[in-house]
Amino acid sequence: MTENTRCAYPIEYIPNAKIPCLSTHPTNLILLTCDTTGVFPLVAKLDQKQVMYHFLSGYTSKVSGTEQGIDAPEATFSACFGQPFLVLHPIRYAKMLAQRMEQHNANAWLINTGWTGQSYLHGRRCPLRYTRAILDAIHDGSLLNEEYEILPVFQLRIPKGCRGVPTELLNPARAWVGSLMEFERETLQLAELFRKNFMKYHDRDQTTDDLLV
Repeated sequence: MTENTRCAYPIEYIPNAKIPCLSTHPTNLILLTCDTTGVFPLVAKLDQKQVMYHFLSGYTSKVSGTEQGIDAPEATFSACFGQPFLVLHPIRYAKMLAQRMEQHNANAWLINTGWTGQSYLHGRRCPLRYTRAILDAIHDGSLLNEEYEILPVFQLRIPKGCRGVPTELLNPARAWVGSLMEFERETLQLAELFRKNFMKYHDRDQTTDDLLV
């Protein structure tokens, strides 16, 4: 019917659904993004300030096949990854998220299902099997025990290893096919988009002052 159809149906239509649909508080919070620039890591461990920042930013990319009229990928920001449906100001939701993470000692992760090696023109999209391996490593706790390094500019903590994922793909700077200068330029351009988008929250609440990249 459309390029990106949504539908809803009763949970009872799923044979193995858990009813009632209740569980304990999550131990891992996962934010998904699709970065077409190739500068975001496949996975990053977020601290409380970073999860608020990326939750408020809601960064992803519009790509052809999921957005009508999109021929080339386009960076987009949607607060809390669902801005059209928010009733309260996004900062209220970001604070509630941070409070619940602290209360229940939950870990936060940023997973990029987008491009690696370079941008969408020359790189390749992360294979689904690697995303699944990352999710498995998060849920079994093994990813917490890996060594981490810091990706400059966005200050993201990225693991040096993950079972089932080629090590060279985990750090986008090392996975980059072109020159390091080109990678740094792309990173700064994306960071500027984040900065401009986040400025709309800067005067709204003092708690956002130290979240800026």
